[in-house]
Amino acid sequence: MTTRSRDLLADAEARLAAAGVASPRPDAETLLAHLLGVPRGLLPLQDAVGADDASAFSALVERRCAREPLQHLTGTAAFRHVDLAVGPGVFVPRPETELLAGWAIEQAAGLDAPVVVDLCTGSGAIARSIADEVPHARVHAVELDPAAHAWAERNLAGTGVDLRLGDMAEEFDDLLGTVDVVVCNPPYIPWEAWESVAVEARDHDPHLALFSGDDGLVAMRVLAQRAALLLRPGGVVGAEHADVQGESAPAVFAATGRWLDVRDHRDLAGRARFTTARLAR
Repeated sequence: MTTRSRDLLADAEARLAAAGVASPRPDAETLLAHLLGVPRGLLPLQDAVGADDASAFSALVERRCAREPLQHLTGTAAFRHVDLAVGPGVFVPRPETELLAGWAIEQAAGLDAPVVVDLCTGSGAIARSIADEVPHARVHAVELDPAAHAWAERNLAGTGVDLRLGDMAEEFDDLLGTVDVVVCNPPYIPWEAWESVAVEARDHDPHLALFSGDDGLVAMRVLAQRAALLLRPGGVVGAEHADVQGESAPAVFAATGRWLDVRDHRDLAGRARFTTARLAR
């Protein structure tokens, strides 16, 4: 017995919408394409779905209705030009972070032998993208959480990235004063914002990757101090932040007196998204 794919998708879309999933149709199509092993764009050619696949699809939809992250269900997350393995224990990279990665890539690409450090690497998304798009760069990355580090190991295998398990506040003493670009997507959510965090993130992303003290800027302050030690004079740092931190995040760097050209950047939706600065000579 078979079921038409369009009927499966219509039912899944309705179930996902009722569960409060923000993008019910794309999620339904992504799950069915993943299950059938075909590109999402070719789903219209999959007219009939067998009973076993239809049952398995329904089970995936049910898990998504429970707000399990889509990427956990497919096991992958697209980031710029690479596909990353993700799952429980690691922060799922967001599309907006691609802008920060793009900035770091632009900074490194213009140098002959750039040294780049990715702090709080998580899944390894930014480090992997830099290694992919700036192959002449020497890329280093560090992650504190052992579970997330294991995912980064998987994603960075064979890339030449120097991945370490450790604290961003203490790692890379061997690189002090030699780094050209420091990039970081630190935790930046205040604890008081717990209730406003999307269920997928709050219940499934590691809290170490999400929350950073009462004002959300504890890790940012650590970054401003550590990057100043790692970078060569004139080197640059870039860090993502919450959209409500468009003034407070740059202020962290400006307050130290060690940084020049401190500026904030907006994402494609016009929201404040990441801060950059240059170490004074």
